[in-house]
Amino acid sequence: MNTLKLRRFLVLAHLYLAAFLAPAFLMMAISGAMHVAGFEEQVERTPIALPAGTLLDPKSPTIEDDVRSLLAAQGIDVEFEYIKGKGNNFMTRPTSRTFVDFQVSGDGVRATLNEPDWQYSLMELHKGHGPLAFRTYLIAVGSVLFLSVVGGLLVGLLAPTYRRPTLITAIIGTILTAVLALAM
Repeated sequence: MNTLKLRRFLVLAHLYLAAFLAPAFLMMAISGAMHVAGFEEQVERTPIALPAGTLLDPKSPTIEDDVRSLLAAQGIDVEFEYIKGKGNNFMTRPTSRTFVDFQVSGDGVRATLNEPDWQYSLMELHKGHGPLAFRTYLIAVGSVLFLSVVGGLLVGLLAPTYRRPTLITAIIGTILTAVLALAM
């Protein structure tokens, strides 16, 4: 394949991939920028009254079924895909929608119903704490973003007119990223 055809192919691939995934890129950019800018995500937290003597073993192979049974017995309808946690603290996932967190101690089990606002939900999706299908989608989005950026650099480097500005801009971007990332 000659350089002109390769460049044309890369431009089209870059265009279609970027256009197709623009909503995901925008969601990530908006949620990340709002978080870094200090806009606070909100969660309405409501303690759940559990019967005295309630026991849950976070290490149990049946923990998901145990949690579903416990929540159903309390009349709490929370759909979840899996349980995530460390030690005696764990929660239902995804946390991009209503979820429950649990703390197990010698005194028993404490549970809290959490209802996130839209910004919290967006941030949880951003962090990969959403539904499993969306997490898989984010892996594809990240891969395509990588390919799109590399493809864009290749397009700039393959075009004699854009080669020098592309190199200069890439070097400046690399230096700025390194300086800001390493400035502690």
